[in-house]
Amino acid sequence: MFKLLLFPVLLTVAVVAAPPVPPKSTHWEGTVSNGMKGDKISFDVSADGKTLSNVTFQGYWRCSGKLEQMTAGPTKTFSIVGGKASGVVVDPPGGGSTAWHYEFEGTVAKTAAKGTYRMAINNLGCDTYKLQWTAVPATAAK
Repeated sequence: MFKLLLFPVLLTVAVVAAPPVPPKSTHWEGTVSNGMKGDKISFDVSADGKTLSNVTFQGYWRCSGKLEQMTAGPTKTFSIVGGKASGVVVDPPGGGSTAWHYEFEGTVAKTAAKGTYRMAINNLGCDTYKLQWTAVPATAAK
């Protein structure tokens, strides 16, 4: 009898004492309309909708006249203001002749996003050129 009474009490204490789970960011996946077939872009939008991070391009770019497959993206985040995110990231920040140059511009709504993306290393002749993309939350993409 004591066990029957103790279990609900312990369960209640465990539920009340458990720390709240912070809201999770939403992962977005998209396609590129003016690049090579199969080019993709993905990124995360914070739970509060104010930050876009983990931008990753998977696809082809031209590098010294050759077509190469690449997966890369900036490590910095972009602020979302009024549903829009944009910016230029140079990595390393000081630049240099072989610095990676990322340009991101997008409009993010609740169920869809669209914009442009470019990735280049100027001195090495590597460039995706300006790509047009559209994306949806990953759960909707499947």
